[in-house]
Amino acid sequence: MSKTRENTKNLVLAALFTAVTAILSQTAIPIPGGVPLTLQTFAVALCGYVLGIKWGLASISAYVLLGAVGVPVFSGFKGGIGTLFGTTGGFIFGFIIFALICGLSHRFKNRILSVLIGIGGMLVCHLCGVIQFSIVYGSNFINSFLLVSLPYLLKDALSVIAAYFLSVYILKLIKKI
Repeated sequence: MSKTRENTKNLVLAALFTAVTAILSQTAIPIPGGVPLTLQTFAVALCGYVLGIKWGLASISAYVLLGAVGVPVFSGFKGGIGTLFGTTGGFIFGFIIFALICGLSHRFKNRILSVLIGIGGMLVCHLCGVIQFSIVYGSNFINSFLLVSLPYLLKDALSVIAAYFLSVYILKLIKKI
């Protein structure tokens, strides 16, 4: 495949995953504490696993930039700088690191290692979210963790695992294109 064709394919896939992330972000169940239960974690992990470091990072960065300029791509059809610097913004910024780490695991053939690296990325994302939440609310780290991270850890870890296994299937399909 020519370099131009490969770049075009990757650009289209990155744009597609940006859209998928925006769509899955709208699948939200409000939870007390202000951080909704969404499929964003699944979407971000899938993006990194399928696209790798460069294109996964580009896709999720585009998602964050679209939201930053006001396109309502964040959970609950929110967008704008206020969302990025509000209670859930740390998680959104953390998505960039999360996608990058899942993209890094794309290089490993060991499935368990790839999943564990992805879960590590998810934990970094949660750390970013908890830190920003505690700053915005003026609460301590432990209380913030208990409110906006702990209730989601199992669901998010399962999302990472599911994203990895779906990415294996998607990558097989993409190789045929």
